[in-house]
Amino acid sequence: MASSSHINIGGSFDEAFDQFFDQQFDEAFDNLINDQEDERNTTKKRVFIKRNREEGNLRLWNDYFSDTPTYPENLFRRRFRMNKPLFLRIVDRLSNEVQFFRQKKDGLGRLGLSTLQKCTTAIRVLAYGSALDAVDEYLRLGESTARLCVENFVEAIINLFGNEYLRRPTPDDLQRLLYIGEVHGFSGMIGSIDCMHWEWKNCPTAWKGQYSRGTLNDINVLDRSRVFDDIINGQAPKVNFWVNGREYDLAYYLTDGIYLKWATFIQSISLPQGPKATLFAQRQEAVRKDVERAFGVLQARFGIIKNLARIWDKVKIGKIMRACIILHNMIVQDERDQNTQFDVSKFQQGDGNGSSQVNLTYSTDIPSNMGNMMNVRTTIRDRRIHERLKADLVEHLWSKFGGDQDNN
Repeated sequence: MASSSHINIGGSFDEAFDQFFDQQFDEAFDNLINDQEDERNTTKKRVFIKRNREEGNLRLWNDYFSDTPTYPENLFRRRFRMNKPLFLRIVDRLSNEVQFFRQKKDGLGRLGLSTLQKCTTAIRVLAYGSALDAVDEYLRLGESTARLCVENFVEAIINLFGNEYLRRPTPDDLQRLLYIGEVHGFSGMIGSIDCMHWEWKNCPTAWKGQYSRGTLNDINVLDRSRVFDDIINGQAPKVNFWVNGREYDLAYYLTDGIYLKWATFIQSISLPQGPKATLFAQRQEAVRKDVERAFGVLQARFGIIKNLARIWDKVKIGKIMRACIILHNMIVQDERDQNTQFDVSKFQQGDGNGSSQVNLTYSTDIPSNMGNMMNVRTTIRDRRIHERLKADLVEHLWSKFGGDQDNN
């Protein structure tokens, strides 16, 4: 009897506990569902901040653009990265040709942000690499609006100025580059080639192997590049130059040691033996610093590409880099006359006695067939032409600069 009574008591306790647990679970579940429905039904409202954008526009105008601005021209150049006439030219084209940058009125007839405010916002973010809301206190616009300003600004710069300031070199451009190369002793040189890595902080984990510094080294970037496509297709101007009494017809770039020994690349000599090789290594490494300086100036001018890229979209990252390069070229073009150290009159065709000339009789409109393209591609990668040109350059530099006391 005792054991039967014990079983009945235990069974009734389990039933009571199960009933209590089910009741509590149902109540908790119902409360959770009701709370979620209340949250969905509750409309989230954005916090409205009365920024007084008219005050920001007036302050900006008085500081930099009035007849008697608060800050002089040198501070404008420092903070906007360019001279005022160039910036105003950009503002004028954007206000006339891009809908986003036109000043509009809202439903109450109140003027919106001015073109100067929008362009200044974009320039400040690009120049200083600051957060999007860093310009809020001065220019009176929120983070989301600043993001739109930057995105529309870089697209407008690419669309309006890309064809002019990020284009293939013209015959006049090539002649100027050839002249500068000849001054340094490298006849036929049209510049230097190197790569700059912009680290992507928010790169998705699945893509890290594709966009790391080790994967995208100079060689892999060169394989993806189209720098020699025009030459292969017969659409690039032809160059003729003489080095050490021998004629060449393929311009070249100065590179570091990682690049392949092609006819279009001239590297330094890592362990020079003798005075001629030593002089060549010194001159090549000194001249090749121009591309390193170009990267340094570009990063110093636009802090956004010096810092880690925090944008999630790789297409937008590419547009920002492209726009910064276009702006850099615009600034260089605008300030070239006051900074150049060369006599620009010697760049003209037919002037001077330089051995490097652009062949104006060569037509770039002739259709190219597959056989010609393969022959040109083989010539570009010809190691024998590379070694012969490098040896001729060693002798040429020694005959031109070997007698200087500083090189002895």
